[in-house]
Amino acid sequence: MKYAALIIPLLFLALFIWALVRRVKLYDCFTEGVKGAVPLILSLFPYLVCVLILSELFEASGLSARLTQGLSPVFSFLGIPPEIGKLVLLKPFSGSGATALLSELLSEYGADSYIARCACVAYGSSETVFYICAVYFAGSKKRLFKPVAIALAANFVSLILGCSLCRIL
Repeated sequence: MKYAALIIPLLFLALFIWALVRRVKLYDCFTEGVKGAVPLILSLFPYLVCVLILSELFEASGLSARLTQGLSPVFSFLGIPPEIGKLVLLKPFSGSGATALLSELLSEYGADSYIARCACVAYGSSETVFYICAVYFAGSKKRLFKPVAIALAANFVSLILGCSLCRIL
């Protein structure tokens, strides 16, 4: 057994011992924390459901395929393989959908191909922007255009740079 696997259990044990020494009622503290989490979950739920439904509609409506086909000349010009266009468009909406697409690309083109390397870079260098924004900005009255635009631009720039590096390496 590796010693690193013991870190988390030892931290929990140390926490329990510290709480016993300080005479903290652990169960009462835990239930108070859960009481605070329930309203948070209830406030986040509509936003998360909205993002998940929209990502599914984006794929099921065929908009994803049409947008991928329309943007393939732009992707080619920027050095992004058009084969990963669907992954690039889906990743900001859904991490699990992007994982499935990455798996398909790896099995179709092989793990060592240029397309697979670019797909891995696209997957690893981007984030599920809309999901993260739904969680962080749920209930916020601030305008979200700037943070979302900046996050999407950063994802796209990292994709272009990553595919350029894949071409060199």
